[in-house]
Amino acid sequence: MAAVIAVDAGTTSIRCMAFDEHGTSIAATQGEFAQHFPRPGWVEHDAAEIWAVTQRLLAALVDQLHEPVAAIGITNQRETVVAWDRRTGVPRHRAIVWQDRRTAARMQALHDEGLLPVVRERTGLVLDPYFSASKLEWLLTEGGVAADEHLALGTVDAWLLWNLTGVHGTDPSNASRTMLFDLHTAAWDAELADRFGVPPAALPEVLPSSGRMGTTRGVPGVPDGIPVSGIAGDQQAALFGQTCYAPGEAKNTYGTGSFVLANVGPTCPPPAEGILTTVAWQIGDEVTYALEAAIFVTGATIQWLRDGLGIVSAASEVGPLAESVDDNGGVYLVPAFAGLGCPWWDPYARGTVVGITRGTTRAHLARAAVEAMAYQTRDAVEAMAAAAGITVTALKVDGGAAVMPLLLQLQADQLQVPVSRPVVAETTALGAAYLAGLAEGVWATTDDLRANWRLDVEVRPATDRSVADGLHAAWRRAVERSLAWER
Repeated sequence: MAAVIAVDAGTTSIRCMAFDEHGTSIAATQGEFAQHFPRPGWVEHDAAEIWAVTQRLLAALVDQLHEPVAAIGITNQRETVVAWDRRTGVPRHRAIVWQDRRTAARMQALHDEGLLPVVRERTGLVLDPYFSASKLEWLLTEGGVAADEHLALGTVDAWLLWNLTGVHGTDPSNASRTMLFDLHTAAWDAELADRFGVPPAALPEVLPSSGRMGTTRGVPGVPDGIPVSGIAGDQQAALFGQTCYAPGEAKNTYGTGSFVLANVGPTCPPPAEGILTTVAWQIGDEVTYALEAAIFVTGATIQWLRDGLGIVSAASEVGPLAESVDDNGGVYLVPAFAGLGCPWWDPYARGTVVGITRGTTRAHLARAAVEAMAYQTRDAVEAMAAAAGITVTALKVDGGAAVMPLLLQLQADQLQVPVSRPVVAETTALGAAYLAGLAEGVWATTDDLRANWRLDVEVRPATDRSVADGLHAAWRRAVERSLAWER
């Protein structure tokens, strides 16, 4: 049996994982890379460092394996953008990260000019600096990146594919996050590219999410000729890895941020207030769409408790610390460190803590941080239900914070539905491996992938709805105090 490798390029680290035919991880490597914050609200990465870490980890993983590699899949932080030179492969500027808010004023100006209806209808997105287009515009106007014939632009998946294979390509799930991709024509939108001053020739070719994009060549420690045959943005990859292949099936990933996605099938739905429409994946000629509710900061709050406040020395301490108190002591934390996403879409919101008294302890703050993940997910699910008629009767969860029993119970209580976590929690990497393996015949159909999904934990509501509603109402009062803070 050959292994399938997934390269999972996250916001703070790279993880390379190998899976067998049962979808079981058989080897893994992981490494972090630096975060750069040149100004308040600005977040950057060194794309060269991202590739160097990826190459090192991929070579180390291949060295661990005792079987051949059938395919490689890529999944990535999505809206982050890279500009590089085709001749040298050298980045022309630091990558601008999805969390970056430097173009908030530009987005507001375009909103005032009336561009929002066009963006909503064509791209399924909203005018927010979260997405790639205004980041690319900034690189070309303020960042000193020349729009010459040698310029290559792309999201992180395109950067990694280029370095692995020499192919300048992406897939529709990533392209649909740029605000330059028309969901209905499945192609780059020339008018929007012109509006943002992005030369179409610098953008990558859009290829199916499952299909051979190229083969490895010249990567130290990695054999030449391995097919790179799957690409999906991290949240769409998690939806695929959670085997949500039927319309109405939904998942939430608790990562740096949280993202609730629901499969809505092969027909692109009309824009829904406060909710994003996105490409889930493309297999062959068939495109599957999803509705998405994006929450910018959840797991990053845990990092802040550790690195910013120093109230824990390791992220794993937060769950037990939060469980050490019976309730939040009246403390609510709104982690609007990078503005607020769904359903507010307010880039001017800022982080807020309310309800502090002399009796407040670090345990109350830890619990407030964990509760905020559950409250934000409820806000997202309710917005999705109200805007698009999606009824979530169960929720599959994954991501780093999904290991916390307290979070799963709080989530079940707030949604009043069962919450289930699979045995393989790294469903983002698994989804990328599945897309690549399908293209190379490791798995014949998605039915084979469904057969691999195995339940680890299911948590059912244990709190009366009225209690959950009371806590949520207090949370919404705290959110109101965070909105429009920087205006």
